[in-house]
Amino acid sequence: MSMSEAAPTQPGRSEQEPVSGAADADVGAASRPAVPARAPVDRKRQPSGDEARGRAMRAAISVIAEKGTAALRMSDIAERAGMSTGHILYHFGKKDRLLLEVLAWSQADLWTRFQQAADQAASPAEKLDLFVRAYLPRHQGDERYALWTQVLAQHHDEAGRRTLTALLDGWDERLEAILREGQDLGHFAEVDLPEFTIRAVAMLSGLSEDVMFGRSRWQDTSAHEFALSALERELRPPGQP
Repeated sequence: MSMSEAAPTQPGRSEQEPVSGAADADVGAASRPAVPARAPVDRKRQPSGDEARGRAMRAAISVIAEKGTAALRMSDIAERAGMSTGHILYHFGKKDRLLLEVLAWSQADLWTRFQQAADQAASPAEKLDLFVRAYLPRHQGDERYALWTQVLAQHHDEAGRRTLTALLDGWDERLEAILREGQDLGHFAEVDLPEFTIRAVAMLSGLSEDVMFGRSRWQDTSAHEFALSALERELRPPGQP
């Protein structure tokens, strides 16, 4: 679960990059990226509208990945974003809304970029490749996937559970659409779509946890290539080499 500017997923070293939102497709470094320098707050030149919200969201993802949720303060996000704490509170409201809002924003951004890349893909096989890259973390400590991990570990009320369920279902729906297109064109074998999707996403989630943990098996082997090869073997139509 994966894909962001930030940390997921729900996912050593991996080639996975959110397809920057799906379209970041290169191998990430094996260590966490350097923490961005904190920008000074110029209260006379505070950003507004979409620019402000985007800056606040990116700063929140970075701080959450670095500090975790328990020690998170709105002032930390404000400092990282170069904005005032009041401006951050305007966008997020209370802290208990923060994690879900940031995750939802990160996923929407990722899925937009994924769709843009998928629209340019020449075949369902290429779209499957993009999906795997989008799902898996780019490297150990990937901020987007770390955000997923921390959000899923929280206790959520019914509304929060509905939001998370919708985000998780979004991955399944996108994968099923790719598989269905491949079957319709005769590129993929006639697998049971719901069952295959469950198994595929479970495999990607397990690989993501391995990458985030830093399992040595992925230091010299690509988790992306491993996952894609496993999926393609099952999807190869009968009679094709």
